[in-house]
Amino acid sequence: MSETQDTKHLDTFPKLLQHHAKVRPTKPAMREKNFGIWQTWSWAYCAEEVAALACGLAAKGLKRGERIAIIGDNRPRLYWTMCAAQAIGAIPVPLYQDSVADEMAFVLDHAETRFAMAEDQEQVDKLLEIMDRCPRLERIIYDDDRGMRHYKQPFLDSYDSLTAEGRAFRSENPGFYEAEVAKGKGSDVAIFCYTSGTTGEPKGVVLSCDNVLITARNAAELEGLSEEEDLLAYLPMAWVGDHIFSYAQAYVVGFGVSCPESGATVMHDLRELGPTYFFAPPRIFENILTNVMVRMEDASAPKRRMFKYFLDVAKRCGVDILDGKPVSFSDRLLYNLGEVLVYGPLKNVLGLTRVQLAYTAGEAIGPDIFDFYRSLGVNLKQLYGSTEASVFITIQPNGEIFANTVGKPAPDVEVRIADNGEVQFRSPGVFREYYKNDEATRNTKTEDGWVMTGDAGFFDDRAHLRIIDRAKDVGKLADGTLFAPKFIENKLKFFPNIREAVVFGDGRDYAAAFINIDQQALGSWAERNNVAYASYQELASHPRVGEIIKEHVVQVNRDLSQDSHLAGSQLKRFLILHKELDPDDGELTRTRKVRRRIIAERYEPLIDALYSDRDRASIHVEITYEDGRKGVIAGEVSIYDSEIYQPVKAAAE
Repeated sequence: MSETQDTKHLDTFPKLLQHHAKVRPTKPAMREKNFGIWQTWSWAYCAEEVAALACGLAAKGLKRGERIAIIGDNRPRLYWTMCAAQAIGAIPVPLYQDSVADEMAFVLDHAETRFAMAEDQEQVDKLLEIMDRCPRLERIIYDDDRGMRHYKQPFLDSYDSLTAEGRAFRSENPGFYEAEVAKGKGSDVAIFCYTSGTTGEPKGVVLSCDNVLITARNAAELEGLSEEEDLLAYLPMAWVGDHIFSYAQAYVVGFGVSCPESGATVMHDLRELGPTYFFAPPRIFENILTNVMVRMEDASAPKRRMFKYFLDVAKRCGVDILDGKPVSFSDRLLYNLGEVLVYGPLKNVLGLTRVQLAYTAGEAIGPDIFDFYRSLGVNLKQLYGSTEASVFITIQPNGEIFANTVGKPAPDVEVRIADNGEVQFRSPGVFREYYKNDEATRNTKTEDGWVMTGDAGFFDDRAHLRIIDRAKDVGKLADGTLFAPKFIENKLKFFPNIREAVVFGDGRDYAAAFINIDQQALGSWAERNNVAYASYQELASHPRVGEIIKEHVVQVNRDLSQDSHLAGSQLKRFLILHKELDPDDGELTRTRKVRRRIIAERYEPLIDALYSDRDRASIHVEITYEDGRKGVIAGEVSIYDSEIYQPVKAAAE
């Protein structure tokens, strides 16, 4: 019997933790890099630490059904807080660590949190700033005590003092912890996950232990995950993807999870760890590709030629080799040579050498980016999911991995396409409700459990699901041409010089785009070409940068002209924004999804200019600095015209 089958009767996280402490007490459960050294904690140690923490929280008055906020980077003690809260029937509410105080205030007040576990002084300061707006928040615990020496508020506790109190409480109340864990049921609420809020205030998605654990277990069994996996937990703990991969599947299967030293050291720590199981949203894979291309531009001419030659070999046959399809002897020989000279060293530098399974999800990944990694031998798959599904809706099965699909329904998941083209699903992972939002729950979930995703898609002739775009974003140009902005944006973001793109066109005569340059990639280009600049704004407005971006837009139009459905939505005009789109300014969510409505409102003068005959436009917008201060950034941007290509089908006629 497999490990996941053997633990099916264990329906809560604390019960699973007790199981692992007995079955594999000395196996690594968590690692953390601190001061350049990896620290390791076993399952037995984690179980004792969680018990002490749970008893400490109970001693301070946290009760069953109450909420505790968790705020900070990926840290073992924060993951343990989740399990400790669940052990006594409380509900963890993770928040995005880079949220500004106002964003935190909404979630804390809406979720009615009584306690908060904060990573460090920075997070404590944000909580202190908003406590008067969150009357239910009574107690703050902090993990890292650096800088906290002079904080004397009576409601503040250090992690160490709380666990010490918990151990004393446990010795005075023998059997308390075990009895509380035994009370837990699969139907209990496991977590509140707040959505990113692309169209308004975030919604609190209520997920039960059954929702999370059954879904995590089904996917682990499908992919054959084992206790030998290594995973790096670096994505926000508030995001449901991290909750499933770094927490739920680790507890279901019993594998170890590692936390990086900091956000700035993730790539270095990834390379040191060499995980076997890896998840990243498309933007991470895009950033990695950008770094690769920038470094190659700085390499010597012979190395650049060798890289390009073997990259062409990989594009020609790498995906077929990974999928076990027949390849000519000469191509296989060249690919093996490329593995020695290029692909192997590159994967080693990126920390992907040991990866047996990698996922990407969150939004569509560009087909070119997807094929790039698979051509190098990285077993990258796309999956389709949502917070309301406990992540998994579809997964690409082994041997059926295509760049333009998101796979087939995951185990125990039903998927259907509504008459209006919207994707709907039903599964064990379907969320219970949106907290304190009955209307939104009714608008999203039917009485018989079908969830409306808001995404437009269809099943192709291979029975694979294809997602076109958000249903509300898919539209038509004035002449009736299909317009799918996210599809075009992803094609633009394949180029390392483009960090973000926002495409317009619904109901208009043609498609046009805002583009954010990638300062790292183009900064490297500027250095090599002796182009002086003092800021992002200066670099973005440089004429030669405009020419480079225009070449990319022209290439996208050339590709679109090959698609009979989208050839009419080629980009006629574009501009390069004078500032980066920023979550702090409300332009992106914390997971870096575009907030189209807000961008349309903030940049209305620039959109109007794109649909005029003007070649320049002025704009000034309010920005938010890291310390919360407000300011204004003004600029004048150039508007570029692009070449439009005759659709291939029309040309043949």
